[in-house]
Amino acid sequence: MGEQLAMSFEDTSLAAFNSIDATALERLVLKTIARFGSKGCISDQVRAALPHLSYSSVTARYKALVDAGQVEVIGKRKGLSGRSQRVYRATQITGETA
Repeated sequence: MGEQLAMSFEDTSLAAFNSIDATALERLVLKTIARFGSKGCISDQVRAALPHLSYSSVTARYKALVDAGQVEVIGKRKGLSGRSQRVYRATQITGETA
């Protein structure tokens, strides 16, 4: 019969992870959040502004941005589903001019 690839789940997951430029995605999500100004935005708004990216590609960036102090959570608002979502606001964008 045919020869199968001998890659394990961990190998394929690692390959997929390495193929994503998380830093570029974080910058893109940060710039998108910054466009909403001092009122901030919810995830539904960020995802609507970045329709070419998958749900997980966008939402996975929030924690890193908050942990780095580049984004802060300023409250909650109802999303399209009617459920509350965190409101994110950019604190600053390093290397960018207004």
